[in-house]
Amino acid sequence: MSLKPKHTNRGVGRLDAELLARLQFTLTISYHFIFPPLSMGLGLMLLFISGMYLRTKDPKWRRLSFFWVKIYGIVFAMGVATGVVMEFEFGMNWAEYSRFVGNIFGSLLAAEGVFAFFLEGAFLGLMLFGGNRLGPRMWFLASFMVALGAHFSALWIVMANSWMQTPAGFEIQEFPKPTRAVMTDFWEVVFTPSFIPRILHVFFASWTAGAAFLASVSAYYILRKKEFADLGKAALSIALPLFILFAVANAFIFGPESARSVAETQPSKLAAMEGIWETEDGAPMYLFGWVDEEAGTTTGLAVPNMLSFLAVGDLNGTVEGINSFETPPTAANLTFQSYHFMIALGMAMVPFALLAAVLWFWKRKLLEYRWALWILVSSVFVSIAIIIAGWWVTEFGRQPWIVYELMLTADAISPVVSAEEIIVSLGGFVLIYALLMVLFLYLLNAKIQHGPAPLEEIESKPVSELPDTLRGIFAARGEGKEKMTR
Repeated sequence: MSLKPKHTNRGVGRLDAELLARLQFTLTISYHFIFPPLSMGLGLMLLFISGMYLRTKDPKWRRLSFFWVKIYGIVFAMGVATGVVMEFEFGMNWAEYSRFVGNIFGSLLAAEGVFAFFLEGAFLGLMLFGGNRLGPRMWFLASFMVALGAHFSALWIVMANSWMQTPAGFEIQEFPKPTRAVMTDFWEVVFTPSFIPRILHVFFASWTAGAAFLASVSAYYILRKKEFADLGKAALSIALPLFILFAVANAFIFGPESARSVAETQPSKLAAMEGIWETEDGAPMYLFGWVDEEAGTTTGLAVPNMLSFLAVGDLNGTVEGINSFETPPTAANLTFQSYHFMIALGMAMVPFALLAAVLWFWKRKLLEYRWALWILVSSVFVSIAIIIAGWWVTEFGRQPWIVYELMLTADAISPVVSAEEIIVSLGGFVLIYALLMVLFLYLLNAKIQHGPAPLEEIESKPVSELPDTLRGIFAARGEGKEKMTR
């Protein structure tokens, strides 16, 4: 059963509040989404590095393990600091949404805190504050549990978001008032049709970003920090093959599979992604272009019949256009540009990854080409840009629905929050997030410039040198999750 709440015009002030609330959530979630993918990717890299030390007992892997767990700690702390904000936004700016789907969405978010966050945080704390007391086997186990916790956390979050994309396993409860969605089948909620393709796409994108981060710092050391060049070469021997594997797999397997899932489950989003206005047999796929939403036209360079082939497996297959939907997408150009930006950068990584593979594995000359190493340095920024663009496609493409074909975004906003109040909080977030980014970049740069500590220094003092302000963030996230659960 589905319910489409009736959207009513609540006046200019109300519409302003809706726009500002959407802008605020876009800012906070886009900023936050830098860090969870890096956590998952770096968690996997930590596992490989600690595994190399466990297998070889070579001290350089021990040094790299302690160095990268510090980097992970900074990334994790930033993810916590920026993530807890959105949990309160649901209750403050989006109270109608929280009331309507709280039985389902709230349960999944609470599960993420109880089952995943504390798992990741506990073992990360063990590594940060007692790491030099851990033997190789215990360090490897802790690395595995940190990586598992990061991925388990993403599992619940993507599960909740996938339910918003393709809701299933629920019924509409109209009595007692107010009307709300209630879970009827947990496994249908978990395995909503879009979940599996999306979580695989997220995992591989995150692993690509983590491998790119490791490769970026390693290449920088080879270029600029000669005292750490040997460590950079060792880390690059892990990072580069994984970067090549994940980038190519995501571009040709998991990315297209996610797009096919969109074609099956959210045809209006697909129409916005490709700027298709009228239902067509043999629909073209645009390589780039511009969507004029007022005129209802798309101009650009397109490959004939290619969208039909990719979406339905038939060159002459039918693809529904924007004008064919009773409630058409409202952010078509933004969705189109975000999607094509993601595709362009993702596909650009593939030839470089293949070239790097040739230079590394065949001719063994990659380290001789400074331009190739500088591209590796920039790869982490490109990976993060791709991930954020992909998230924008996911969220903007669903509009005007906050829950696809079930609840309109305009009906989800809190009825008592004014535009003026949101402006004040939005300004505060811009300031605080700017300061957090400065702090993050300062700490990250300081750690990278300092480099991996000598082994004798590692063994003589605790690993963690995180400031007390960042340590307090761990406790704050735990308190926020506990309140949500209650």
